[in-house]
Amino acid sequence: MRKVVKTENAPMPVAPYSQAIIANGFVYTAGQLGTDMAAGKLADGVEEQARFALTHVKSILEAAGSDMNHIVKTTVFLDNIDDFGKVNAVYGTFFNDEPPARSAIEVARLPLGALVEIEVVALLKAP
Repeated sequence: MRKVVKTENAPMPVAPYSQAIIANGFVYTAGQLGTDMAAGKLADGVEEQARFALTHVKSILEAAGSDMNHIVKTTVFLDNIDDFGKVNAVYGTFFNDEPPARSAIEVARLPLGALVEIEVVALLKAP
């Protein structure tokens, strides 16, 4: 079974992709940028972009029937790997004592000139 996840509590896709897909008991999110939805633009600075990106991930997971505690894997894409410490400090505030597995990589460019993009794979909560 494959189901599209859609919530107005996170930025709507502006290209042909879904915010997330549910398949075989997992939620796969699209990469989330640090968009300040109220301002309609990327937040200032890598810490605020990371905070907004993770808040969007949280909203999408909740719309899918999951939550941050059910994440099994995250991938963090950074415009500059030197920002890892700053992003890691924000990242840590979103997880309990048993955080998910994670990869963090520097990329040449991110959409819209973003400084960070975060995608996750999470389990659905048991019914």
